[in-house]
Amino acid sequence: MVKQILGKGLQSLIPKKESKITTLIKGQSKSINWLKSRKESIFNVEVDKIRPNPNQPRKDLNEEGLIELANSIRQHGVLQPLIVTKIETPTDRGQQVEYELIAGERRWRASQKAGLPHVPVIIRDSAAQEKLEIALVENIQRENLSAIESAMAYKQLQNDFSLKHREIAQKVGKSRTAITNIIRLLTLPNEAQRAISNGKISEGHGRAILMANPKAQRTLFQIVLKNGLSVRQTEDKARVLASLDKPKSAGPKNPLFKQIEKDLGEVLGRRVSILKRGDRNFINIEFASQKELDKLVVNLSKN
Repeated sequence: MVKQILGKGLQSLIPKKESKITTLIKGQSKSINWLKSRKESIFNVEVDKIRPNPNQPRKDLNEEGLIELANSIRQHGVLQPLIVTKIETPTDRGQQVEYELIAGERRWRASQKAGLPHVPVIIRDSAAQEKLEIALVENIQRENLSAIESAMAYKQLQNDFSLKHREIAQKVGKSRTAITNIIRLLTLPNEAQRAISNGKISEGHGRAILMANPKAQRTLFQIVLKNGLSVRQTEDKARVLASLDKPKSAGPKNPLFKQIEKDLGEVLGRRVSILKRGDRNFINIEFASQKELDKLVVNLSKN
């Protein structure tokens, strides 16, 4: 067997690399088979009658990638149908029919560049929430959204439709922790978010920067850019900055504070602690449930 392979020359031992076009065709073919299994009808619709989805998670479309896709479409056509919903508007002459994209904006824009008069579509009758959910699931999994674009899409589901992180996770096939972590990226300084979107830093860098105090995050981000820190180095730097923000121990607790803690604890029936942080003092009262908090409020209101 080895002799047979060697007899064919060195090239027989080196796997051939597929072209981008071949990879694209294979991927699109799988999608077509998937559509056939769902028994959904495909229609040809005028490109000019389709409009973009305002809820599209992807905000930035790479121009170079669109040109490459347009060249492929000129040669092979649109192999994977767009998904749209029909929009009917009453006019003096009857009904004006348009189509709003649910998924496939890159293919639609590339088809425009390629000069196609029609594109294949699947028409779905979708309510607003279903449209956004379909756009999220299909675009996030197929279009390689940036971490910030994904976070904005998840945040929109949370705000517009009151979905919990667990519910979002179920819809997009991720863990609840993953959804929570990616949404937290939206609390980063704006310049750090833009850097993640532009690929200057990674999502891992963003999570590491979040380990620092909010006031120190912008400074840490600038250090990361200037010095080209790795994710691990960024985490180490964030821990150092966080340790600097921790209040220093004020030494042994004042005996008077200890007595007041004891007396208040007996009156309120809760554990009480008095803390000193620099020039400021705090009283902490522990409670285990909303019911206990309600009783505590009543007791404090009487005194």
